[in-house]
Amino acid sequence: MQLGLVGLGRMGGNMRERLRAAGHDVVGFDHNAQLSDVPTIAGLAEKLDSPRVVWVMVPAGVTDATIDSLAEVLGEGDIIIDGGNSRFSDDAPRAERLNELGIGYLDVGVSGGVWGRQNGYGLMVGGSQEHVDRLMPIFNALKPEGEFGFVHAGPVGAGHYSKMVHNGIEYGLMHAYAEGYELMTASELVTNVPGVIKSWREGTVVRSWLLDLLDRALDEDPELADLSAYTEDTGEGRWTVDEAVRLAVPLNVITASLFARFNSRQDDDSPAMKAVSALRQQFGGHAVHKR
Repeated sequence: MQLGLVGLGRMGGNMRERLRAAGHDVVGFDHNAQLSDVPTIAGLAEKLDSPRVVWVMVPAGVTDATIDSLAEVLGEGDIIIDGGNSRFSDDAPRAERLNELGIGYLDVGVSGGVWGRQNGYGLMVGGSQEHVDRLMPIFNALKPEGEFGFVHAGPVGAGHYSKMVHNGIEYGLMHAYAEGYELMTASELVTNVPGVIKSWREGTVVRSWLLDLLDRALDEDPELADLSAYTEDTGEGRWTVDEAVRLAVPLNVITASLFARFNSRQDDDSPAMKAVSALRQQFGGHAVHKR
């Protein structure tokens, strides 16, 4: 299947290579000419056969402008997919605007970080069944092998909403591991904290990929001595808490983990926040603050 892909950074570039390895024809555009297959978005549209499908993987702050640029060069029967971390409430207005031009719209929450090319991407899709069915060859190539890793979550907006909740849960899980790590570093009894983390990777009820990544970070820096505890957030945790307030749903753990990130920007010595920062770098390639 043929696909246009706008945004060839950490995620988009790896997605292009995974799709090509599966036999799909991917034409990519990026403002970095060294990464791009075509010089302009208009050039991208010209390279694609109608009806065209273009997947957008750009930061949330420039997504609307990118989609508007695509709308000028696409037309009736084409589909635009937003796979970035957009706020779910932006999706319905976009879909309505594009529908007036005869252009379909899907929102896709994408999880997998910098490891997705190798392991596959978790995909949470919002939009019409007709559009989802048309794109299944692409989704099947991107998702992990087997029955898991893909869901048609609901109508437009459901994909990004699901990814928002996914990332809120991620905040809580990361912080639980981080607090356990800090407690063991403070203990006078545990003398091999990295070894304990490593031992949990098999046969325990707390094993997970995040735990594997914490172990990897500790292999590289056993005391996380090179890291500052200062930990960024990219918005999804805040949006999740906003929804909890709107719907009166008590998100005690997720809210606390978000506020802990805010606190990390005042206290630079927290071992737990160093662990959270290390995890974000491991799974997403996010920048970290060094001491």
